Amino acid sequence: MEALIISNFLLWGVVLCLLLVILALSRQIGLLYERVAPMGALTMDKGPAVGDAAPRFELADLLGRRLTIGERGQHSQLLFFLSPTCPVCKKLLPILKSVAATERAWLRIVLASDGEMPEHLAFYRQAGLERFPYLLSTELGMKFQISKLPYAVLIDESGVIRAKGLINSREQLESLFTAKELGVASVQEFLAGGALQETRVSRKENSNALVG
Repeated sequence: MEALIISNFLLWGVVLCLLLVILALSRQIGLLYERVAPMGALTMDKGPAVGDAAPRFELADLLGRRLTIGERGQHSQLLFFLSPTCPVCKKLLPILKSVAATERAWLRIVLASDGEMPEHLAFYRQAGLERFPYLLSTELGMKFQISKLPYAVLIDESGVIRAKGLINSREQLESLFTAKELGVASVQEFLAGGALQETRVSRKENSNALVG
């Protein structure tokens, strides 16, 4: 009888130890998630703030097509500032093409830069970017105060800036869409809430549905 009591005490001791180990592991997993949690696009400019009406521009693209930036319409606009000499910009071009397809129901992507027409036209054709309007406008970049590339500004259907930031990956690009959906200025404001992963999973499912 005494041996049974002792064995029960030992068993409960083992169970308590296992619970403590599980709690410790859970805490470490939480800390690890915080450290590797996806970082959204970093806002670098001092231009119009998120929530402001976007500056309105009426411009012609490289092919002479007229386009209005900041107008009300059926689709949001993603202004993507890039340069033919920017390696990261070139790396992101396949991602832009993919996003243009998966998000076509609500989004139109507009490329923007400045410089000499021949260089940009050659880059435009060589990279197969004919599906995108490509604007050459020094004034456009100055108005948004773009200082580093590649940089993106998301303007919603009512002509209001909903998100913006420096873009180095698809994850950072999609963080602009997440910020718009959540009604926050940037994904950094939302990371602490713990719902980012759920939103990204939902977006991935929607994208897969569109592709399928």
